[in-house]
Amino acid sequence: MKVKSIFVNLPIKDLKRTRDFWTKLGFSFNEQFSDDKALCLVLNEGLIYSMLITHELFSTFTNRPISNGITTQVLTAIEVESKEQVDKIVKLALENGATRYRESADHGWMYYDCFADLDGHQWEIMFSDPTQMQQ
Repeated sequence: MKVKSIFVNLPIKDLKRTRDFWTKLGFSFNEQFSDDKALCLVLNEGLIYSMLITHELFSTFTNRPISNGITTQVLTAIEVESKEQVDKIVKLALENGATRYRESADHGWMYYDCFADLDGHQWEIMFSDPTQMQQ
């Protein structure tokens, strides 16, 4: 079994604020899959996306209540190329309205930091170098 791509679907409250937030962090959107009810956040072109969907539209995909941003159901972890990039993304997120829910951690071979976005979704930004793992 091999997955062709992944789309993480997350409910959002404000489309414009969400677009501005992720743009300031240096990310882009696939406009072909974005409209006035959803944004397609490009995490890795051709492979990984996050569909950021207004509550109104998101509620048509599920019969369960939508998270209110104060509970945790999913931690979305993304790996980047360096520790410096981890710090840069988290710094930009915090400067643009995100909140910190846990301090960064450095395990030598893996470094990560975290933030909750404007809608309370938790993101872990990480860098790892498996060659530094102790046997």
